[in-house]
Amino acid sequence: MTAKPHWLTEAEQQAWKGYRLMTRQLEARLARELSQGSGLSMQDYDVLSALTDAPDRRWCAKDLAAHLLWSPSRLSHHLDRMQRRELVNRVGCPQGRGTDVVLTPEGLAAIKAAAPAHVAAVRDTFIDRLTAEELATLTRLSATVVEGLHEPDQTGAQPLPTRGPT
Repeated sequence: MTAKPHWLTEAEQQAWKGYRLMTRQLEARLARELSQGSGLSMQDYDVLSALTDAPDRRWCAKDLAAHLLWSPSRLSHHLDRMQRRELVNRVGCPQGRGTDVVLTPEGLAAIKAAAPAHVAAVRDTFIDRLTAEELATLTRLSATVVEGLHEPDQTGAQPLPTRGPT
């Protein structure tokens, strides 16, 4: 016996559609501005930002993939492109197993050059359009949804605290 669908109410549907439209348009705008201003893709920025925050600006590839919610294959292909542009290097893991991804001086220079304009775009398109109260509400709502999505981490990867360009 199949359970009857629990359809969204009109208000729920409007909230969901509004959220989806907002995230698609916001991501597209930020990606376009980042690319035009720096030549970096949003995915490049995600990798470089994660490495900027990592101790010694290096991270085990499998843990970086888990942090970014990417498959190891997707990360590997993207790192190939970034490595050709000399933004990152891949080196053996000091523990002797796996590969570490290391931020190069060129990668650090690229994210340092891109970060001010990217943060300004985030501020212009998102942060400054909301009140402090709305931002606090959004922070709580995001945490609630993310907590409900939490799945046990199979990789043992630990998220790093944010302290560099975002």
